[in-house]
Amino acid sequence: MPEPYDVITMGRIGVDIYPLQTGVPLAEVETFGKFLGGSPSNVAVAASRLGRRTAVITRTGRDAFGDYLHRALGEFGVDDRWVSAVAEYPTPVTFCEIFPPDHFPLYFYRQPKAPDLEIRSGELDLDAVRAARVFWMTGTGLCAEPSRTATLTALRARGAPTAPDAPGQPRVTVFDLDWRPVFWGEGKDGDEETARAHYREALAHATVAVGNLDECEIATGEREPHRAARALLAAGPELAVVKQGPAGVLAVHRDGTTAEIPPLPVDVVNGLGAGDAFGGALCHGLLAGWDTKHVMRYANAAGAIVASRLACSSAMPYPHEVEQALADGVVGAATGDTR
Repeated sequence: MPEPYDVITMGRIGVDIYPLQTGVPLAEVETFGKFLGGSPSNVAVAASRLGRRTAVITRTGRDAFGDYLHRALGEFGVDDRWVSAVAEYPTPVTFCEIFPPDHFPLYFYRQPKAPDLEIRSGELDLDAVRAARVFWMTGTGLCAEPSRTATLTALRARGAPTAPDAPGQPRVTVFDLDWRPVFWGEGKDGDEETARAHYREALAHATVAVGNLDECEIATGEREPHRAARALLAAGPELAVVKQGPAGVLAVHRDGTTAEIPPLPVDVVNGLGAGDAFGGALCHGLLAGWDTKHVMRYANAAGAIVASRLACSSAMPYPHEVEQALADGVVGAATGDTR
């Protein structure tokens, strides 16, 4: 059997059209940059930047933007063998406005339906999914069919939490809660209770759950960080990661280990890619076998670096940049905005 991937992600992809001007309303922006986007795809890029062998399962339109995404994945070192085209729907694009430090409105163009919601169970390479050391899926993948059934099929294929071909090698299944109500409207399934039922089903198969306070509330009904973490653990995962923005991150393991990590000081340029950088670094740290506190510190630093930069995918940090930020205790000029 081929060597398993370190990380396989599944779900959203698209083209980010970001202003090259900050503090300017979209109607007045004159220059834009084009970047690979979509949270699971960016997580694969982030893990690749940290030296991991990664791939993404997703779908694009059969169009020029789809061609661009294939090329961009290759340039970032992410295997695109499971990225297929859907003739009926265009590749999604996303615009944003950039008003640092904390206002970054997003405008999603995914109508009439995003191709990444057309992932089908019968097209999955379940042997590769089963063997991957980390499998990463998102709540958006549950918002519509056939993506919902395909995502749950992949989760069920994961089975036991130890890789069968590598005894002692951890096999991690991450559920990125990724709650975006506008996407659930696409699937005509936007009721929060309906979403929570699908989330519960997915949580039963996950070993790690990651989300911010809004996402934790959708998944569990709890918003207070410690109660939300306990509710996530009760639903199935072994590790609950609750992102709290300016309050830092809380991680609680089923074995009783708790880590509360404050944010790394940073002058924010664009906060939109920070969570994806955090995710890629989380995968990297779990694969490295680090203790929970070190994993969270490392992931926090990776996220802070990307928040100091304008782009998302192309802004993902390399290991030496994360180590420098950790050593300095702040994201400074050496690791800051490189566009």
